[in-house]
Amino acid sequence: MYALFRVIVKEFLQLRRDRKMIPVLVVGPLVQILLFGYAANLDVSDIPLLVVDQDRTVKSRRLVERFTGSGYFDVAGAEDTAERVEPWLVDGRAQVALVIGAGYGEALQGGRIPRVQLIADGSDSNSAVVGLGYASRIVSAVGAELVSARLSGAGPGLAARPGGGRIELTPRVWYNPGLKTRWFYVPAVLAMVLMLVTMMLPSMAVVREKEIGTLEQISVTPLRPWQLIVGKLVPFALIGLVDLLLIVAVARAVFGVPLRGSLLLLVFLTLLYILNTLGLGLLVSTLVGTQQQAMMFSAFVLMVPMIYLSGLIFPIENMPRVFQLASYAIPVRYYADILRGIFLRGSGIDVLATEALTLLGGGLLVLTLASLRFRKSLD
Repeated sequence: MYALFRVIVKEFLQLRRDRKMIPVLVVGPLVQILLFGYAANLDVSDIPLLVVDQDRTVKSRRLVERFTGSGYFDVAGAEDTAERVEPWLVDGRAQVALVIGAGYGEALQGGRIPRVQLIADGSDSNSAVVGLGYASRIVSAVGAELVSARLSGAGPGLAARPGGGRIELTPRVWYNPGLKTRWFYVPAVLAMVLMLVTMMLPSMAVVREKEIGTLEQISVTPLRPWQLIVGKLVPFALIGLVDLLLIVAVARAVFGVPLRGSLLLLVFLTLLYILNTLGLGLLVSTLVGTQQQAMMFSAFVLMVPMIYLSGLIFPIENMPRVFQLASYAIPVRYYADILRGIFLRGSGIDVLATEALTLLGGGLLVLTLASLRFRKSLD
């Protein structure tokens, strides 16, 4: 154990001597979560709206006021005909156009269906979908109020019935009532940072020993292979836990992401996730010969596919079947479920037992394979 302790101390001393590495390990994760937390936000507000009011009545103006008063739209301008909408969308002055047809007020007064059209710029598909969703909700709310008012004034027989023949849908969103996309993406930063710290950097550290020739010098010492492996990996695991606590603090204090579950459970399950990433990093170090190769292999062969296929950013359900099956072999998939379960839903170990056991089994497997290859290279 003393020999193992000295190897761990040696690794920390090497990290301290490399002045460029400390900012990468500590400051880098904080910069990433701040940039990603503010930039990765799919919530849409202040959508530029072009109004084409061909009715010009009190009722049509009230509809426009509902749009502007919702907080989602800002009136960018007005036109008289729908033919003049395209130039506004082409040059980006407006993203959504509201076209109120002539006779809108008379149709409402007579109980007929009025003509209202929404035209959106589909080149930005996310903003278009969100903007059309907001607009549809506003128009639906106006229609429901008109139906309610008409039923209330239709006579004592109909108005006296419970519900008046109406069905009222009251949506309720659990765990993320405001539907803030930031709450969905900020925990993903933690998984990506830990991949960087506990997979890419350990692989480069081991390969650096090969490049400068110190690995051969260490191999002739009384150190056993397992002591060398554990001694080189433990410092990065400890740094990963420090980054975990820093990111959790920033997520709570800066972005208001709730931590409804147990922090101790999160630390424990993060250790199981780190077991996988450390094993992958060690495996990479046995497959490459230079630090540049280790960095490129870790980034493009492992990190990028794992991020895309894990569900951190893109829903797994929307992927082709072959990619859905491939995602079961990716440890980030299970850690993503753990993060969102503990942060947003307050899940306990009883709910996350399957993910925990999968990470434990996968971590032991990949670490064993990597250790066997590493021992062979030492021999």
